Amino acid sequence: MRFDKVVKRYGDHVVLDELDFTVDRGEHVTLIGPSGSGKTTILRLLMTLEKVSDGVIWVDGSPLSHVRTPDGSLKPAGEKRLRESRKKIGMVFQQFNLFPNMKVIENITEAPVSVLGKSREEAEVRARELLDLVGLSAKVDAHPSQLSGGQQQRVAIARALAMEPEILLLDEVTSALDPELVAGVLELLGDIARNTDITMLCVTHEMNFARDVSEKVLMFDAGRVVEAGSPEKIFSDPSHERTREFLNAVL
Repeated sequence: MRFDKVVKRYGDHVVLDELDFTVDRGEHVTLIGPSGSGKTTILRLLMTLEKVSDGVIWVDGSPLSHVRTPDGSLKPAGEKRLRESRKKIGMVFQQFNLFPNMKVIENITEAPVSVLGKSREEAEVRARELLDLVGLSAKVDAHPSQLSGGQQQRVAIARALAMEPEILLLDEVTSALDPELVAGVLELLGDIARNTDITMLCVTHEMNFARDVSEKVLMFDAGRVVEAGSPEKIFSDPSHERTREFLNAVL
């Protein structure tokens, strides 16, 4: 995926300021930086939950939220095209956003059936495989209210994977969890990063997780990338003073 001079503004407030960066296929990239620097907005643009103000996001060489006109220029895409674009991308949110009236297995199978057109039987087979992967095979028929926060986040991860995404977006996925539940969820995500070829873009304040799973770390401030590099470089020998200030505050 590639952000090409992407701007996002709300009125006069510029959240992303001509943002340029690239994530290669299969790469695991973590976004760090202070709250309000635009990190979550990036994920919301990729999910087409927000619209870019200027610039273009490219995924697999195609514009994510634009279409080409007969003269070769780009114009904003309609909802049908946006729905197609979203099929490639899965997201796990800070809040679990599970359907409270549905059982765990129904939470995981609903979108593959209604969006991807899978049969109920096929979707349920895959859902059970994913529940086994996230350690919740015994909770197939439970409702979200019967699960701990960590278990609900594991279901949310399984639900995202059930859509067979090429890109997985992770937005502060441990921020709503009690501290004793964080390690288990991070361990699961680390396993997914190591054992799949899914491209991962992660927003987190868990610096050890960023160090362990990332090939590249981007430091954000005021809607721009101020520094990018390997975890070893960013965490051990950052070049930018803003990066040093931020890491001194959080480590």
